[in-house]
Amino acid sequence: MEQKSIAATEAEITDEFSLFDTWDEKYEYIIDLGKKLPVLDNRFKLDQNKVRGCQSTVWVVSEYKEGKVFYQADSDSVIVKGLISMLVRVLSGHTPDDIIAAKLEFIDRIGMTSHLAQTRANGLRAMVKQMKNDALAYQLKNSSEAS
Repeated sequence: MEQKSIAATEAEITDEFSLFDTWDEKYEYIIDLGKKLPVLDNRFKLDQNKVRGCQSTVWVVSEYKEGKVFYQADSDSVIVKGLISMLVRVLSGHTPDDIIAAKLEFIDRIGMTSHLAQTRANGLRAMVKQMKNDALAYQLKNSSEAS
């Protein structure tokens, strides 16, 4: 099965959110998304996998296979788990270059930036930064191995 582009997945999420009229409905949907996120094995719930800058505890683990980055994540907060599940859905399975270049405009399009509390918005930025930093590390490792 062909991997959707990051932009196509972002558009899909934007469309899903357009089905809801109220923020209560949108938060319910975010919580549902979090519930569908595969459980992260406890062996990955280590301090080095925690996202710094999040009020909640969030773990992000990445793996590099066949030129693509795959993410797994979890959180002790239902809302944050839903947020990280969207980021995993959008970014997982793409090349480091694509992940680093991703604008992640769906976050603004679905209204997350304006509706999250400041601490959650900071946490969301920290999650994005962590995932992009992982991709950057794989990109750098590849370029040093190639030279």
